Amino acid sequence: MPWWGWMIFGTLLLGAELLGVDAAFYLVFIGLAAAITGLLELFGLGLAGWVQWVVFSVISLVLMVLFRKGLYDKIRGSGVGYKSGPAGKKVLLEQTLKPGEQGRMALHGTHWTIVNDSDQVLEQGQRVLVSRVDGLTLKLEKITEQ
Repeated sequence: MPWWGWMIFGTLLLGAELLGVDAAFYLVFIGLAAAITGLLELFGLGLAGWVQWVVFSVISLVLMVLFRKGLYDKIRGSGVGYKSGPAGKKVLLEQTLKPGEQGRMALHGTHWTIVNDSDQVLEQGQRVLVSRVDGLTLKLEKITEQ
């Protein structure tokens, strides 16, 4: 394939991933491999057609194995140090909740169902800990002094 064919192929793959298909970043690396193969041809390697496809396949696999997980985690929000939701946050309780009782609360622009997940009454105006998040439900506990 001529160098410009690889570049068009790579651009189509990158465009498909970025504009419509959610292929979990596989097409990004396949598209980059096609562009790299095109650049190799542009700079005069003059490889046979079957060798170009082998080079393209190897580059695709190497890029995916080395870089995909880190990039995917970083962009999707599960990288190192990423905190999912308000778990671990201390909040001011707007109503009294008996053990196991639930209520409603606004936090960060979202209305949450809250549940007293402890064996003690949580009083209105008390600072409590969001121990965990279960869907759109915040599980609250009394803050233990350390």
